[in-house]
Amino acid sequence: MMDRASFLKHLAWASAAPLALSACGRSQSRPAPDAVAADTTTVHELRTDIPPIDKSPDEWRALLSADAYRILFEAGTEPRRSSPLLDEKRTGTYICAACRLPLFSSETKYESGTGWPSFWAPLEGRIDTKKDMKLGYPRTEYHCVRCEGHQGHVFEDGPEPTGLRYCNNGLALSFVPAEESLPPLRT
Repeated sequence: MMDRASFLKHLAWASAAPLALSACGRSQSRPAPDAVAADTTTVHELRTDIPPIDKSPDEWRALLSADAYRILFEAGTEPRRSSPLLDEKRTGTYICAACRLPLFSSETKYESGTGWPSFWAPLEGRIDTKKDMKLGYPRTEYHCVRCEGHQGHVFEDGPEPTGLRYCNNGLALSFVPAEESLPPLRT
């Protein structure tokens, strides 16, 4: 039998759940294929070969801040509205903060109102997805195809032409303006 205090505690958690679950929008189990030709959104010239990378957790910890490591390799989330990339309006390319693989073009970035940098399409062949059940319902997590660094989640409430929203952690990305060269991939 549940006592009054336990009942009230469970009731409080149950009433807070819808608010917590709505913060990142509607979920899905698998995103639709990209509906945009890659050559229409690319800012920098991209290499077509993606060499593999194999680093230990200790090697990644030595290269990244503690928060970036937690997000990229422990699937963490940064606080809402904390990323300076929210205000980034220049033309350029967003690269993985771990291995430096280009992931998104500024041409697909938009203001989603969620408090995290959002894009309607990744660069072709640069991300992979998997099902995430951490909140008790299916969401689609996406990560860098090269280092498997967690980037965020993809939802089906984005703008045309894809209808998708790639909701990204800002600490999982670095921005390279169009007038600068892309840095070499980490080895």
